[in-house]
Amino acid sequence: MAVAQSAIQSAPEDLVLVGHISGAFGLQGWVKIRPYSSNADALLDAPVFWLEAPSNAGQREVKRLSSKIHGEDIVARLGEVDDRNAAEALKGTVVKVSRALFPALPDGEFYWVDLLGLSVENLQGEQLGVVRAMMDNGAQSILRVAGAEVPEAELMKHERLIPFVDHFVKEVDQQTKKIVVDWGSDF
Repeated sequence: MAVAQSAIQSAPEDLVLVGHISGAFGLQGWVKIRPYSSNADALLDAPVFWLEAPSNAGQREVKRLSSKIHGEDIVARLGEVDDRNAAEALKGTVVKVSRALFPALPDGEFYWVDLLGLSVENLQGEQLGVVRAMMDNGAQSILRVAGAEVPEAELMKHERLIPFVDHFVKEVDQQTKKIVVDWGSDF
């Protein structure tokens, strides 16, 4: 029995979780992917996806043959998924894409994944913490900033929520891994 090449390749270290398969689309093996970001360009451009089933049986690479926007979802045709039954079997599977395959952004725009872990300090040079997570409140993206030592379970008690807008964010320097904000240390 032949082993698919995708089964023996190791996954890149820069994989980013970009969505999950929510079900089948049509009869020809297309899948519906619910993106985890309003910018789903990686799902439209990347030549390959890495899939991880809910059973956590490992990751496998599949070719993206085609994809397009369909309402809030992305519908995609994947290699080795030839019919509706095969597509339905992937329901609940998470979709990852290598960060290296993300489309380039204009100056001053950032993917959330690139902000995670950056240190945050205010204009007075006071260290406020690191970006532990990001969220969207409908109006703008929000930096969730807390000390690196704060356990995930305690994050909500110790975090600062800083809107990721020009009024508060004065500088993002990915080279020095630092964000400068106009934000008081007591707020």
